[in-house]
Amino acid sequence: MKRLKSLSFCLLLITAAGASSRGDSFRTDINPALRYYQGYLVAPDLSKEEHDYLFNREWRGQKLPERFAELIAKYDKEFYQVRAAAHATVPCDWGIDMTPGPATLLPQLARNKAIAQAAKLRTLWDLHNGKQVEARDDLLGAFALARNCSRDGTLIAALVQIAMENIICNAVAENFYQLAPETLDQLVAGFDAAPARGTVAGCIPTEKTFFHDWLVGKIVQLQKQYPATDAKAMDGIRELVVGFDTGEEGQTGPGHLWEQLAKASGGTSHGIVRLLGEAETYYARAERILALPRGQYDEQIKPFAAEIQKSANPLVSQLLPAWEKCRMREFATLVAQQMVRAAVQYKLHGEGGFKNVMDPCGDEAFTFERFAFEGVDRGFKLKSAYAARGFPEALIFVERDGPPFQVNGDKAGRPVPAASTK
Repeated sequence: MKRLKSLSFCLLLITAAGASSRGDSFRTDINPALRYYQGYLVAPDLSKEEHDYLFNREWRGQKLPERFAELIAKYDKEFYQVRAAAHATVPCDWGIDMTPGPATLLPQLARNKAIAQAAKLRTLWDLHNGKQVEARDDLLGAFALARNCSRDGTLIAALVQIAMENIICNAVAENFYQLAPETLDQLVAGFDAAPARGTVAGCIPTEKTFFHDWLVGKIVQLQKQYPATDAKAMDGIRELVVGFDTGEEGQTGPGHLWEQLAKASGGTSHGIVRLLGEAETYYARAERILALPRGQYDEQIKPFAAEIQKSANPLVSQLLPAWEKCRMREFATLVAQQMVRAAVQYKLHGEGGFKNVMDPCGDEAFTFERFAFEGVDRGFKLKSAYAARGFPEALIFVERDGPPFQVNGDKAGRPVPAASTK
């Protein structure tokens, strides 16, 4: 009985330690990825009904019910680890073995994005209850995770980083009226102190290793395995290509890369190796162009994209254009983060502070205009000169509570769909 009581007491201490990080100090020498993995282990196992209740409805402008509080509190232990990881002074290493090439699983990415989505709801609850420090720490913990998310160097991880950064910027904009000036100042300082962001250009070497070099190695193995029967080597290559070719973004089912490869290669494995050799020359060029600032990038990406589009090599014409789309998203998130800085400077120092923050994709400060929703002044809207996605990037900062509306992108200022408010 004594042993049982001791064990129960230890478990009580562990639970209490995992439930709160306020005022705690953290070891800074632990790999952040280890912290995140530990956080996954204690993440709440919500039912579908609970998940839909929490995440598939609009909570802004509503009195948050007790059930909301009960469900959001289940994330306390996971966010203890997320907050602790943000204090790490050692690099984040996810320990992903990428030898399977395009078949490598990256299960942490979906969980990381889910944490950013939970942080947005936790911030709403924190501020609803006047907990500025908790709101700040939840947002900064999720922001550091977004940056660490891209440490494996893959393009998909960089895109998840971008999505998470945008979620956090939106959370700041939506709750702008509830965030104290000192909290906003601390948030911007925390964003600046976060781990370096992964870039699209920085992903190119990993993507080359991940796909190009891996495929070359596999083809060489097949050629050695079937030195006198190239048809069998081609059968093996076909299985590899069909396995990772999922078609255009947003489409289901396999793409048509194999058919195009077989035709362009003359139906031989040596022809495919030749096509891979031609494609290899584009990686270094893409890395250099994708790293350029907006003005120089626009000048050089157009002829480069035109050259890619005209290429008869399907490994060039099909696979490389995705980098251009990713760079657009990257510019957009850089704009959003700079908009947050400009909005904070406006709140702290007025128009003078606002004008000291430049649009990273323009020649001057952002465009500033008051924003009214349903006839009521609700805040201000910042617009960028950047419009590569078909619309000027914009973000609305809410200065007065009321019915919810969308705050970012081409839908900024539109009502939230009725179904999401129920």
